[in-house]
Formats: sequence, structure tokens, C-alpha cells
Amino acid sequence: MYKIDFNNPIHIYFMGIGGISMSGLAEILLDEGFTVSGSDMKETALTKTLTGKGAFIFYGQCPENLNRRPDVPDIDLVVYTAAIKDDNPEFIAMKEKNLKSITRADLLGQIMKNYDKPIAIAGTHGKTTTTGMVSEILLTAGLDPTLSIGGILNSIKGNLRIGKSEYFVTEACEYTNSFLSFFPKIGIILNIEADHLDFFKDVKQIRKSFHDFAALLPEDGLLIINGDIDEIAEVTSGLKCKVITYGLNPSYDYYASDISYDNEARPTFTIKSKPIADVKAAELPLTADKYTLGSRGEHNVMNALSAIALSDFLGINPQDVKEALKKFTGTKRRFEEKGKCAGFTIVDDYAHHPTEIEATLKTARNYPHRDIWCVFQPHTYTRTKVFIKEFAAALSLADKIIVTDIYAAREKNTTGISAKDLADKVSSLGKECYYLPTADSFEAAEKFILKNLKKDDLLITMGAGDVVNIGDNLLKK
Repeated sequence: MYKIDFNNPIHIYFMGIGGISMSGLAEILLDEGFTVSGSDMKETALTKTLTGKGAFIFYGQCPENLNRRPDVPDIDLVVYTAAIKDDNPEFIAMKEKNLKSITRADLLGQIMKNYDKPIAIAGTHGKTTTTGMVSEILLTAGLDPTLSIGGILNSIKGNLRIGKSEYFVTEACEYTNSFLSFFPKIGIILNIEADHLDFFKDVKQIRKSFHDFAALLPEDGLLIINGDIDEIAEVTSGLKCKVITYGLNPSYDYYASDISYDNEARPTFTIKSKPIADVKAAELPLTADKYTLGSRGEHNVMNALSAIALSDFLGINPQDVKEALKKFTGTKRRFEEKGKCAGFTIVDDYAHHPTEIEATLKTARNYPHRDIWCVFQPHTYTRTKVFIKEFAAALSLADKIIVTDIYAAREKNTTGISAKDLADKVSSLGKECYYLPTADSFEAAEKFILKNLKKDDLLITMGAGDVVNIGDNLLKK
């Protein structure tokens, strides 16, 4: 694999430079004096930021983008993501030109090596939110971290922050075993469930992948792991590093109790922790202390527990931790309040796995509402087919459901599944469910919503695709 010498900046080309992770890595390299160019399908706020910092970006992917240009040095290295397939025209051109290349995960791993305290946050769900919580804590404590987040964090007005300290914080995704290219010193595993079954064979193989991730942690490192994970011993066996568990069970090293919610679903809870040998003591004790979150739902209590355990290990003053967690309201597209339209409230959420949908809709029950309407855009054909029963059960927690066409993302439909199949499955559970084909727009869904929703209803647009546009369009009307 090509090794980057950060003391000798080169010209690096990014395929898909506008992605939430790729754009952050490109910005880090620009800050280090590298020449950066790349391509994406359309201009966005992220690509505009990169262009403003000196990147040259093509819109549309074609072989000519990799040709030599007189105004910049030749391309020395190409970075691409798992979403780039062998038939991508730029990927083909890269091979034909014999250009050196590495994956996005390889690049991120090499960047991590430049920091003494790299922190990687993994799990099937909750990575972006927990990375946001940890980031907010480190910022509040004045530790000047470098941050690479899979979503937009309000306090830094973006997904990236370049600091000058020893701390580097990033999400660690298991898809295609990407996180096995990382070099973390501290790792968090939030949960492990079946997902990405277009790559993994089954959940046992997924657990093996997370074990291999944990095994990357050095002897003086730390793994913070949700104690409720099924067959957790498969993940933690044989590790060199210290292991800390957390959850709602008093047998864990860190646990929460006495959880209550305000009238907008924000939790307050008591956290208790055991004396842990070799863990650096914080300035103030954590035992039996109360915390209030600015983010919503029990799932965020779990996310916060992992961040609190990390903070204790790092010796961060709990008062800074409390302040940070209370002011952290979440990242973009995680139960994000968008506004009101015709008397009903619009919230947007990135949930695209049954467990995430269940957590979001349970949170909504503690949020002001008359009826909860959920507009769900399934994400990928594979996931929809594998989890159709689980999707239907989770969506049935809403009062009324609208299902739009499947967002294909990286896939072609070789499964024969359709969004109507999911809508029919939800209806079979006795729920009021509507399938609204989207074609090239969400216009039909928007008209239906304006006609049928009533004052004080709660509308949640949900999915990892472009379903967020429904709420944005309604608020413009």
C-alpha cells in the first residue's frame, strides 16, 4: 500500500470528494499543504468549502478528469471510497494510467498515525451522534482536537475541525471492513447488529470484524464497549488493551439509572461508576452524579455513557462533560427539528435500520404531538429485502406511515424488492400506511402531507437518502 509522507506534500485526487468523510480528509490535506483535486456529481456546501480552500473540483465523473493539466502538478495518488465500483469511468481510467491509489479508509488510517491519542468510534448505530458528543466534550474542555465527523456539528458549523493537539476523533465504519485500516489508541463500540449484508455473510462475521477492530488497540489503549452486546466475549476475548463496559445494568463499569424526560424528550439520569484501576482519576468524582442531555431519547443516554467513560479515562473535569452534553443537541439529521408548516411540526432523522427507526419513534412518543406521521425512504434494496419484517414492525410505532420509493445508493435492484412490498407489510400489521411513488421528485408526497396532516401533528422525514428534501420543500411553501 502507498505510504504518504506528510513532510512532502503531493497532488492527491479524490473520487467522490464531496462525501461527508472524503471532504473532511481532503480539507485536512489542504491544511497540510497538499495539492487537492477531485470529482463529485454536483456542487454542495462541502465542495464549495474545499474550493474556497484551494481544491480543484470537477462536477461529473469522466476519464478526462484524470488527464494532465498545465496549471497543477501531475496526480501522484488517487483516493476512492467503497462506493466506487470497478465500472466507474474514473476508476477505469486510473487503472489504465497506472496511477497509485488507496482507499478512503487507508488514508484515514495514515492520518491517525500523526496523533498520539486517536479515538475511533464504531458501532452499527449512533456513531455520528457519539462522535459529536465526544467532540463537544473535548472542545468544552479546551483540548483543541482534530475532528472528522460523519455529520454536521453545529458548534463547528461543519463536519471537520483541524486542531493542534494530540487528539484525533473519528467515526469507524465496519462496511467493507474499513475500520481495520485504522490505528486507534482508544476505541468505542456502541452496538453490533446485522447490517451491510451485501458485504457481510451474517452477524457472526460482523462480530468477528468488530473483534478485529478492537484487537487493533495497543496494550496501553482502551476499549469502551456496550455491555448489552450479544455474545460480547467474541468481541473482547484475547484483547491486549483495557476493557470498560457501560449500559443500564449495575454490573457494568458505568451505568445509568433513574432516567426521566422533560416535555421534549430530553433525558436526565444518574450515572454510577465503579473504581477502575489504572484509569486516570478525574478532578471530580463521577459516582452517583446527575446528567441532563440536550439530545433526545434513551438511545442517547447509552451514547452519552460511552462518552462519559471516555472523558473519565482522559481525566476531563466532569463539569465540562456535563456542560458539553447539555448543550449538545445532536448533529444534523438526528431528530433535527426543522420547523412548522401549516400547524404541524417537521423533524428529520437519518434512521435507516430497524433499530434506529424504533429508537427514533420511541423518542417521538415523549415529544409533543397529536399524531406521529413517518415518511420513510428505504435505503438500498439489499437492506430492505433482508429486514422487511423488522422495518414494518419498527415503522408501526408511528400512528400513520408514508413509504416512498427505495433510495438505491450504491446498488442496482437485483432482489425484486420494492417499496410497495414494505408498505403492504406495514398495512398487514393493521397500520394506516400509504405508498407514494416518488419518480424524480417528492411532489406527490408533499401534496398528500399538506392535505392530510392536521394542527399539532408531528411529521418525521426518515431515511439516509434525500427524503430530507420533503421537509425542506414544505417549509418553503
